[in-house]
Amino acid sequence: MATGASNDVKIAQKIKLKPIKQVARQFGIINKYIESYGDYKAKVRIEILRKGKAKKPGKYIVVSGLTPTPYGEGKTVTTIGLSMALNKMKKRSFCTIREPSLGPFFGVKGGGSGGGYSQVLPYEDVNLHLNGDFHAIASAHNLCASFLDNSIFWSNPLDIDLNNINFKRVLDIADRCLRNVNIAMGSKFDGISRKSGFDITAASEIMMIVSQSQNFQDLTNRLEKIIVAFNKKGKPVTAKDLKVVGSMALLLKDAIHPNLVQTIEHTPCLVHTGPFANIAHGNSSIVADRIALKLGDYAVTESGFGADIGAEKFFDIKCRTSGLKPDLCVLVCTIRALKVHSGDFEIKSGKTVDPHILRENISSVERGCSNLDKQINNIKCFGVPVVVTINRFSHDTDKEINAVKKFALAQGADDVCVSEFWSQGSAGGMDLAKKVIDTIKKKKSEFRFLYPVNIPIRDKINRIAKTMYGAKEVVFSETAQSKMTSYKKLKLDEQPVCMAKTQLSLSHDSKRKGRPRGFKLPINDLNIANGAGFINVLCGDIKTMPGLPQKPRGEKIEVDKTGRIVNI
Repeated sequence: MATGASNDVKIAQKIKLKPIKQVARQFGIINKYIESYGDYKAKVRIEILRKGKAKKPGKYIVVSGLTPTPYGEGKTVTTIGLSMALNKMKKRSFCTIREPSLGPFFGVKGGGSGGGYSQVLPYEDVNLHLNGDFHAIASAHNLCASFLDNSIFWSNPLDIDLNNINFKRVLDIADRCLRNVNIAMGSKFDGISRKSGFDITAASEIMMIVSQSQNFQDLTNRLEKIIVAFNKKGKPVTAKDLKVVGSMALLLKDAIHPNLVQTIEHTPCLVHTGPFANIAHGNSSIVADRIALKLGDYAVTESGFGADIGAEKFFDIKCRTSGLKPDLCVLVCTIRALKVHSGDFEIKSGKTVDPHILRENISSVERGCSNLDKQINNIKCFGVPVVVTINRFSHDTDKEINAVKKFALAQGADDVCVSEFWSQGSAGGMDLAKKVIDTIKKKKSEFRFLYPVNIPIRDKINRIAKTMYGAKEVVFSETAQSKMTSYKKLKLDEQPVCMAKTQLSLSHDSKRKGRPRGFKLPINDLNIANGAGFINVLCGDIKTMPGLPQKPRGEKIEVDKTGRIVNI
């Protein structure tokens, strides 16, 4: 049974890793397609997708979850653990997850490589600067921003409207002080002064472009389409107009290849790109999934946060771009998260678990199941079978577990079971692996999108808000309405929409738990991500640059005299 994650690093440091080339060979990746970054991590070149005999693609499984709580529900643990369990059953399986960001690592949330006996290794490398991708993406993004301001400085030949620039700079550190800044505040030789700001690198359009690109040419084509600003006639100014695309592509030439590491049981994991689900599209790269499907019998991928945002974007954005169709969704829940969604407990980010929440409370669990009900229905909207797994902790009781099982089946889950990957590794999820295989055999996916892209932007937003979140009404600001009109005139409107919304509630208000009803969803702004291929929609007071908590996790981290990292 899972307990706290304080021993994750100790467990990881005791594992004797296999050379990454050995892990690769065992799963059909020959040296020709491997670029090693030391002994235990590598890049898998995307050229592997063009080589070898064609085979029937593997089964495509996405892992999603409840509306998350600050405690964490174990989606990454489940993604990694399920892949290990499938391999233990002699089914060749790859898992694909996103690269962790330094923002949450040093802030509140911590790393993103799983935990306990269900994690990917090397722990420190996966969580810190993995093979340089984030740095390459930030550098390409900021190079474009630099070219933009340089063009303005040198007499502004593109006639850029300084009040209509939508391309900020990025940094992979949470720093609220950089959300709104004035740049070029020195002399006339220091540039043209204007208002700007920073986003976190995980929200960069370049991050989303690398995630969505399917080959080098696609990457270049998408970079060309980035709209950095509008000119004084209201026409788009692109990265291509700035003549910066070739240099950006140069910086990204290695970042487009997925990273290969190993799980704690030495099965392969592709870790690639790291867009957040609350402010970006929240899924790992298409090329990583394609490689996993080409080489494996099963590809297990994870979408960020709850099914209302991460899974919705997986289906409506990632699958629409890739053309891939998911076979099944695994929906992760925990007893303590369900208790949080009952509304009986006051939960604060960064605080330890309330001891009262650890006591048996069937009533709280049943009322909190309203959120589970909504997320099951959200997955069913896409025609995808869903298996619910209860990530069990040591304090969960059999009565609480049975109440959730009964509820999930009554609300339309195709199956439900308990998993204990954190404490047992693959052995803690053999039942889940069997149910996943059996459900895929018995229940054919009838995958469909939530909306067509050729309907008005307003209608797409309304459909997501009312169907996924349960909003009664959507309220658009004047800014949002003006941009919808502008995008339509410029024929930029026939794209999916990517909702930026708090991950902590189905609504825009993070304090509203369970299944809020009758609320009005405010849409404050829209931004075009033309290279990524969608329109970003900002709900409520969502921020694209996070801030640090009062006591950041980074305060405790140290490096001992031997160079070993401690307290992470």
